[in-house]
Amino acid sequence: MIERWINWYQNLLSGAELSESLVVFIENTTIIVVTAGLAILADFIIKRIIIATITRIARKSKNRWDDIFIERKVFNKLAHLAPAIIVHNALQYVFDAPGLVAFLENLVQAYMVLVVLLVIDTTINALYQVYMTLPVSKGRNIKGFVQVVKIVFYFVAIILIISIFSGEAPKVLMGGLGAMAAVLMLVFKDTILGFVASIQLSANKMVNVGDWISMPKYNADGDVIDISLNTVKVQNWDKTIATIPTYALVSESFNNWKGMEESGGRRIKRSLNIDMNSVGFLDKDQIEKLRKFYLLRDYITEKKQEIEDYNKSLKLDVSEVTNGRKMTNLGTFRKYLENYLHAHPKIHQEMTFLVRHLQPTDKGLPVEIYVFSNDQAWANYEAIQADIFDHILAIMPEFGLRVFQNPTGDDFQKLAHS
Repeated sequence: MIERWINWYQNLLSGAELSESLVVFIENTTIIVVTAGLAILADFIIKRIIIATITRIARKSKNRWDDIFIERKVFNKLAHLAPAIIVHNALQYVFDAPGLVAFLENLVQAYMVLVVLLVIDTTINALYQVYMTLPVSKGRNIKGFVQVVKIVFYFVAIILIISIFSGEAPKVLMGGLGAMAAVLMLVFKDTILGFVASIQLSANKMVNVGDWISMPKYNADGDVIDISLNTVKVQNWDKTIATIPTYALVSESFNNWKGMEESGGRRIKRSLNIDMNSVGFLDKDQIEKLRKFYLLRDYITEKKQEIEDYNKSLKLDVSEVTNGRKMTNLGTFRKYLENYLHAHPKIHQEMTFLVRHLQPTDKGLPVEIYVFSNDQAWANYEAIQADIFDHILAIMPEFGLRVFQNPTGDDFQKLAHS
């Protein structure tokens, strides 16, 4: 059909008694103008009519995925194929030189491959964005897989472009790459390791975007903001960004605090050292003083009765300090801490709850608090922990106990004055 119209136009020009060179010039100019006009018209029809219609339909639908495809401009990128196809088919009628036509056709074909690659890349991005809106995406990060798929398409596009300009079949070029396998594995070592690590991270649900992880080796302690094929980005609490190789999360150790966040509690594990010289038995006056403490009222009454019954059953002379059972200031203090923490509104009562002694050292006797706060926010957690130990330090003298600390200059100065 096209050749028939061109022959008719050539006959028309020949009948006008023009010179041969002028006829060729007018003919080529006409074909170029018509080709450009058709390319512009095709672009206009696709973008202004077809894509505009698709956009209106997508905006009216209730689905979110079609809006994502519109926002990513998948169809706009696909529209670039139409002018390229028209130009490709018109080249043989514009130029008489076969070598030039073949070269220009190769350029246009390479352009079409790049357009298709761009459309595929954008489509994959849109599909990934659709996936991220689904509930299943909260536990499965597939960004690494998406990047691998992209790499495959980019690789295929490069092979096709080389095939277009070299004249070799893609299969032949692929076969030749087998000899370069060792070099390719060396070049893409991190990518291969990252891909394997991404599979393990995703399959084992080791880490996801939004998780709080800490990895001191890489100065990482904060929220995961991105997981890609080669790197995992962590926004630290000081707002700096730490970058960790993806495969390092599989080959090395790191802490994921997601379990803590999902548990509803955050651990408080801290101890203070008691000066063991301040530990002793309670006398009657001290017991009566401590009985006035609301948190100890029932405990002292019950404990005192228990001790008296025990000593009477053995007919012990309790006037001797070595005979019978007696209440100690440290044991009573420990019970006070238990009752205080049980009554604390910010302590999780359903999780591990311990107030215990640790191994005595030359620094004194450590008394450890091992409980969980029910507020996981960092600032609130630190405030809760600080308030608890502020209270403990302030209440200890009421039990006749002292905190152990190494002597300071003031201590030696007071000793000298005394």
